[in-house]
Amino acid sequence: MLPAPLESAVNARLGVLARDRIIDRIWARDHTVWQPEPAECADRLGWLTVHQQMFARLPAITALRETLRAEGATTLLLLGMGGSSLAPEVMATAFGPSPDALRFELLDSTDPRQLDALLARLDLAATVIAVSSKSGTTIETRSQFAFFRERLPDPHRYIVITDPGTPLEAEAHRLGIERLFLNPPDIGGRFSALSYFGLVPAILCGVDIPGMFGRLGPVARACQDPDPAANPGAWLGAVVTEAALAGRDKLTLFLPQQVEGLGHWIEQLVAESTGKHGRGVLPVEGERIGPPSVYGNDRLFVAYGPLDGLDELEASGHPVVRLPAIGPLDLAAEFFRWEFATAVAGHILGINPFDQPNVEEAKRLARRLLEGAAPEPVTPAPADVLASIRPGDYLAILAYLPRDRTTAGRLERARHAFRDRLRVATTVGFGPRYLHSTGQLHKGGPNTGVFLVVEDQPGVDFPVPGEPFTFAQLEAAQARGDVTALLEHGRRVARLSLAELERLAFPE
Repeated sequence: MLPAPLESAVNARLGVLARDRIIDRIWARDHTVWQPEPAECADRLGWLTVHQQMFARLPAITALRETLRAEGATTLLLLGMGGSSLAPEVMATAFGPSPDALRFELLDSTDPRQLDALLARLDLAATVIAVSSKSGTTIETRSQFAFFRERLPDPHRYIVITDPGTPLEAEAHRLGIERLFLNPPDIGGRFSALSYFGLVPAILCGVDIPGMFGRLGPVARACQDPDPAANPGAWLGAVVTEAALAGRDKLTLFLPQQVEGLGHWIEQLVAESTGKHGRGVLPVEGERIGPPSVYGNDRLFVAYGPLDGLDELEASGHPVVRLPAIGPLDLAAEFFRWEFATAVAGHILGINPFDQPNVEEAKRLARRLLEGAAPEPVTPAPADVLASIRPGDYLAILAYLPRDRTTAGRLERARHAFRDRLRVATTVGFGPRYLHSTGQLHKGGPNTGVFLVVEDQPGVDFPVPGEPFTFAQLEAAQARGDVTALLEHGRRVARLSLAELERLAFPE
């Protein structure tokens, strides 16, 4: 239920969208919905129909899965960042392992402890490695690829997913990798869930894509409805954006446990698409529901299915969008609904949702740090940064640590302690993974973020083949490059260890 002022604003916005024929113009791929120039916009709308192209290719991908199993493969290791890995991870995790398919493993980190743990549980002799990168130049993926090629040189054990004409395509040809999937190039990474980037790993790991597509079809058709009030994507985009314009720009998601990974995917899509030019919507995923007293007036809640505590939030005046409960078979439909909602949100905010103007900054600074050409960033004391938090701010914990259950649990306990004490939205991101997700909003969105960058000494390390640095040095440079970029944008940021973070979260 929406409070009356917000409901009135949403209804007025729906009327404007209808008057300006925004739905029809999106489907006509009219770039002027977002900006006068076509660059990085007109050539980024292939997501509207890519599922139709992919449907005819599903049997060939399924046949590849059977071939790989016949060759003795039991595990698929996906190397990829951001849009090249989030959707497959969501789908494979939601459906779980299948006895007739490959077991899913993901490496989207440069942390050597995570790499070491992965090596310990992998049987490389029964592993197929999918190397996935739209640009073909992603430093994390290229470094991981080089690392595993030293240990598994057989090109027959690799699959490459990239855009046509990338350096990764050229390398695949040079190495003799024949299992090469060239994605339609008119799709941005975060909008690529229903393209080869999402579907190839998912099918190989036993995800029921035909079943998902059966539920996708009606939603995709409904998103063509020119009446925004009857269009599930346009309506959702209008609600999220009007709430943000009214100061409720912390989009707080509550998802059923089986599909809770969808929150990570929505986080990237919405944050990277809207967080620019001082505007943006911050998705908050993973926060457990609390009493109304722990929330400020900057929240919009979106909940799938029933959840204890929603009635109390509504009664206290918070806007709550209640969507039907979903399961794994609904994921493709939800991908499309949120993609369309995000496209509409970009129009309302007056920004191009398909570019990411600030993402390259941290990468550039990390390269300079690796080359010894940039100074070490100097940050204030963490307690001083925390003391600056005001209503409407958010606290982002950015952890350059191994993404394992123990570490994630410690970070989640800390974030909830901060939320309950400070009454601000909190997020947790693992580096460098978040750089391909919320990093754009951190630097390009509203200056309301407070950032705690958590670093510890790894204790184990591996060289990056062909490079003059190790994985630990790369991870450290990525952390410090992002800290420097945040400082250059006038953001409040501090560096600390995990133990220090916990002392601040749980003061004696």
